[in-house]
Amino acid sequence: MASEGLSRKKQKRGKYSLSDLKTLGQQLLSSRAHVNNLPILLSFISTASPPHYALESLLSLQSFFTPLLPELPSSAFSKTSNDSNPDPESIYRTWLRSKFDDLVQSLIDLAISSQSEDTLREVVLETIMEFVKVGNGGKFHSAIYHKLLHSIVHSTLAIDDSLLDLLASKYFNYIDVRYFTYVSLEKLARTLEAKEDKRGNSDAYDESQPRTSMELSMHKLHNLLSHIPALEASNENSDYEMWNGLGIFIEKSNHKGHVDLEDKWTKSKKSNDKVLAERNIAKKMKLKFTKAWISFLQLPLPLDVYKEVLVTLHQDVIPHLSKPIMLCDFLTRSYNIGGVVSVMSLSSLYVLMTKHGLEYPNFYDKLYALLEPSIFMAKHRAKFFQLLDSCLKSPLLPAYLAAAFCKKLSRLALCVPPSGALVIVALVHNLLQRHPSISCLVHREGGRETTEEASGEEKRNVDDEENSGANRKLSNNKPGIDHFDNEESDPKETNAIRSSLWEFDTLRHHYCPPVSRFFLSFENDLAVRAKTAEIAVKDFSSGSYATIFNNEMRRRVKQVPLAFYKATPACLFSESDFPGWTFNLKDGEPINVNQ
Repeated sequence: MASEGLSRKKQKRGKYSLSDLKTLGQQLLSSRAHVNNLPILLSFISTASPPHYALESLLSLQSFFTPLLPELPSSAFSKTSNDSNPDPESIYRTWLRSKFDDLVQSLIDLAISSQSEDTLREVVLETIMEFVKVGNGGKFHSAIYHKLLHSIVHSTLAIDDSLLDLLASKYFNYIDVRYFTYVSLEKLARTLEAKEDKRGNSDAYDESQPRTSMELSMHKLHNLLSHIPALEASNENSDYEMWNGLGIFIEKSNHKGHVDLEDKWTKSKKSNDKVLAERNIAKKMKLKFTKAWISFLQLPLPLDVYKEVLVTLHQDVIPHLSKPIMLCDFLTRSYNIGGVVSVMSLSSLYVLMTKHGLEYPNFYDKLYALLEPSIFMAKHRAKFFQLLDSCLKSPLLPAYLAAAFCKKLSRLALCVPPSGALVIVALVHNLLQRHPSISCLVHREGGRETTEEASGEEKRNVDDEENSGANRKLSNNKPGIDHFDNEESDPKETNAIRSSLWEFDTLRHHYCPPVSRFFLSFENDLAVRAKTAEIAVKDFSSGSYATIFNNEMRRRVKQVPLAFYKATPACLFSESDFPGWTFNLKDGEPINVNQ
């Protein structure tokens, strides 16, 4: 039966031409007697209709409904009305309201459909926003706008960014649109959180709602939040522009109870309370911005969205929150995860610690744990090294902590790429410049401690057992013993202050010439410490094999080593260098790789 009804609709659609639709629209606009043309025109607002048919029907319906919207009852009233003897006019308006709701839903389906053309989608979105502007008795119709955002977020179709770009370019510059966008996104985020909690607590998993649809909704939520411009990005010297004149930021009526929109808007521009009004607007916007983002960050975000959020959080979110300290739980959890997630959360966590008074007792322990060889090949290593240098800049750091970072970095210099060795030399150089108390790491020879250090160590361990003290003295007297424990995660227990930077001496003969040259300048700087400034880590933090190669290619070489041979060499290696091997092959003889 359903297929028969669908085929009948298709047959009816096939009977109408474009000129017929124009005639139906003109009749609908001319007289109430042709109101039955409305369902016919409404049936063409669909992806199954040709775009020019849908556009022609849309223009007629928009012209018909726009002047009637202030007179139509609300959707809730039309659904709950139980009047036993309603008058014909009330029935007619209730019916019109239901058709208007059908039109709005058809327009939203057409806007989010991947089959819609870009031109048609733009016109459809303009029509929806016009209904949002005047559909609530002249006020902003937040219900229609929320329905649009709800359909975008919960759509299972992978819509491209064209619809979001249209919203952002045409409507997100209006402050009331941004306000209601934050309100709707907060509701949608809380709805997704409730669904996720219900799914996680239920014993039976609903296969009809796969987890990928939830992740897709979170992607779209993040795209919407990211497309909304910040309030401070607007021109502060101009008035806040609103999509609906009778908005939430303007007084709605005068003392007589009459709405005098134009007069009120003119007076508000000339009043002396304009600065105070802008402050109130900024306060409201910041509050809604905070609620929307906090609700979104409470969701179990997919890993790719999680990383995108962490990358931009310190620039695009934290400066505009009403209370940035509310992000402390989210960022500390992210920082405790480890790996690249901890690296990406470090920027925001550093902002909270330095500008908003966040106390994190284990911050340096976690930062020390991030120093792994993999960090020198991570995507966001440049920002990490700059933050690492900033975090170690304070002269109040204890000597054991500075020594632990210095020793850990020097040990990593043995196994990282040349670009990593360059940034390590810069970091260790700055640490030694800022903390003279760890200069003993450079001047200590053979892994031995000085007599003063040994006596101080004995005083600090006076309560230890005699056998452990004897073993420690024995190990101290052995040349070549490194007391640094590279496997220890606690900087206090690494014994870095009793070690030396012997790893740095290997950089003197590094296979990469830029590293060895940079190490020689490092030695020269330590010799004249008072006249040496700190090295800008950002100049080396984003280095790679490509940057080193390009710098070497641009480098002017004064002397070029040349090789002279009395006779032309017949092979690359001489047989004396590899006893038992031969490199001379007869013509046509295959190479035996097993020899």
